[in-house]
Amino acid sequence: MVEVIEGVSARVPIALGDRSYEVLIGEGLMTSEAAWRGLPSATSAVVVTNTVVAPLYAERLCAHLRQRYPRVECVVLPDGESHKDWASLNLIFDHLLAEHCDRKTVLVALGGGVIGDMTGFAAACYMRGVPFIQVPTTLLSQVDSSVGGKTAINHPLGKNMIGAFYQPLRVFCDIATLRTLPAREVSAGLAEVIKYGPIADAAFLDWIEAHIEDLVALKAEAVIHAVRRSCEIKAAVVSADEREGGLRAILNFGHTFGHAIEAGLGFGTWLHGEAVGAGLVMAADLSARLGLVPGDVVTRLRGLVGRAGLPVAGPALSADEYLHHMRVDKKAEAGDIRFVLIDGIGKAVVRPAPEALVRETLAACTA
Repeated sequence: MVEVIEGVSARVPIALGDRSYEVLIGEGLMTSEAAWRGLPSATSAVVVTNTVVAPLYAERLCAHLRQRYPRVECVVLPDGESHKDWASLNLIFDHLLAEHCDRKTVLVALGGGVIGDMTGFAAACYMRGVPFIQVPTTLLSQVDSSVGGKTAINHPLGKNMIGAFYQPLRVFCDIATLRTLPAREVSAGLAEVIKYGPIADAAFLDWIEAHIEDLVALKAEAVIHAVRRSCEIKAAVVSADEREGGLRAILNFGHTFGHAIEAGLGFGTWLHGEAVGAGLVMAADLSARLGLVPGDVVTRLRGLVGRAGLPVAGPALSADEYLHHMRVDKKAEAGDIRFVLIDGIGKAVVRPAPEALVRETLAACTA
């Protein structure tokens, strides 16, 4: 019988043998004693957050952690994708080393995807591995980046190209934290929710279309369902392919185009989810040009992405610039770009595409 935990509305197990853990979804989880029960003991906890999230939640979380750990400290990093780099990563290492943190230290990522990725990467590297916990505070990080153990920093020549697979001990998706998000960040998170329908669950795509206004408005029941179903789909994929040997690549639907947008404009100009939103439309368009889906699927996704408050077209970079950045995508093989495409709603495929068709998509789907 599964234990009922106060404040937990849903639980999603990530089955990875001795690295298995749970994603807990609900309200008030950040300071729920029951939700934190069962985690290993540690000599100290170091909360890693940023300048935006720290004033909102850092002291509340640290006060809660002081009931569990002898020493609790906080590292505050600059905010934004443009700071997902070696300099910010070293601020974490500087603190850990200056404070003589040992292998019994647990790192706690409090923030969005950038904080989660950097904290996880720091945990994977420090003393060759210390435990970490995810407390994602953005919709994007709750439905995607906090789950599955991908950690990384960016390089000027490519996004997330330097990192490690390293799983957290537990993920706390406290939807109460989403209410302090700007509308733009909510929309960015919805891009990652939307992607799960085309690649894995046609019925979920139908549900998203029927409830997109509720999601934009952060209505609790709709958000909990969206986070739960998104995490369930990701859990199934990650459990089957933890290190992206094949199947896990489908989670990057829209991301090959999206990462090119981010790199081409400069990291932080568009939010990651905004770039993915436009990328979803572009990937659907390329799927249609390859004869995998009818054109009305492109129209359908474009309409949904727009209703979520996201860009439906990429910026007017040159086709050569898009292609240059896509060739350094992690899915590229021997310089050949491999795209995540949809072979009908609910089924994803990973394959190359003729450059001429890619250029047609870029011409049709950029502003």
